[in-house]
Amino acid sequence: MNKAQDGYCFSFPAVRGLQAGKPFYIATCPLNTIPKIFVFDEDEVPPELRAQRTLNKSRIPEMVKYLVENPNDYVFSALTVSVASSVSFIENSEINTPNLGTLKIPMDAQILINDGQHRRAAIEAALKENPDLAHDNIPVLFFVDEGLKRSQQMFADLNKYAVKPSPSLGTLYDHRDISSELARYLADTIEPFKGFTEMEKSSISSKSGKLFTLSSIKQANKALLGKGTKDGFTEDEKKLASNYWQAVFESTPEWQMILKKELSPSAFRQEYINAHGVGLHALGTLGCALITAQPNDWHETIKKLKNVDWKKSNPLWANRSMLHGKLSKASTNIILTTNALKHALALPLTPDERALENQYITSREATHG
Repeated sequence: MNKAQDGYCFSFPAVRGLQAGKPFYIATCPLNTIPKIFVFDEDEVPPELRAQRTLNKSRIPEMVKYLVENPNDYVFSALTVSVASSVSFIENSEINTPNLGTLKIPMDAQILINDGQHRRAAIEAALKENPDLAHDNIPVLFFVDEGLKRSQQMFADLNKYAVKPSPSLGTLYDHRDISSELARYLADTIEPFKGFTEMEKSSISSKSGKLFTLSSIKQANKALLGKGTKDGFTEDEKKLASNYWQAVFESTPEWQMILKKELSPSAFRQEYINAHGVGLHALGTLGCALITAQPNDWHETIKKLKNVDWKKSNPLWANRSMLHGKLSKASTNIILTTNALKHALALPLTPDERALENQYITSREATHG
């Protein structure tokens, strides 16, 4: 789309539609026009006088990085904006296609973003780092504003039914994230994940035939390899993760019983800690400490897992993995669960782990006085 000044108007080639009896217009705009034309009523305006939420500036750097690092393979969805003035639409008389023409908006009109203010800010910042993005386009959906109340209602309506995908589904579909790639690889190739991974949902129903969510495998791998949120994995680390989880499988009788159909996934999840994310994450954290301490002998040491009683009824897990009879995946509970596993494998605790363990022991003694 070319932005052209026509008298005192901006002209946008556009398509006109009708929604709820009101016209709207769809156009495409070069990225370099977005910061110039579309404004966002920033946080100096009180919420009751705004049509949008305050810009969360912490979100912008990640979005900018996404644009700059993927100039030939990114996707930004449409902006939705309100034009706070009257507009005109001139149908193209040269072709016999209704509702295809030119949208004309006064240059002094205020155009507020109802949905996409973070995309707008990211585009502005990304253009400074990579000016070649300037001629890319983004779709824009124009509504004619009927006052602030209408704009606020549009924001509420646009976000009311927006549902963020589950962590597992995001992991399944994210082909840029190396940690997601590793989780998918393990889910496809390594026992007990193969055939027993919930690929879409963030939780598993009591009657499901699955054992772990894809997102819990991803998090356990990060713990295993000592990685942060944005860190990647080498091929050697990928191989190490495969070897570790295979070794854990071979040292976990319950997991083997599942594959032999001697224990159902639903019964396993109902009775055992190591059928849940807290157990998997703790095993990942355990693996990181074990492999660091015993890089050449960990294969032998991990076999001691066979002696661990993973049943929820085991008092060992009370207030470690279990709180008030329910599993907890809070960071404190993951550490306390890992502590118990380290003890089983005769591994020393770190100072922080020891401090938390002492608190746990003190609390338990006070309770059982």
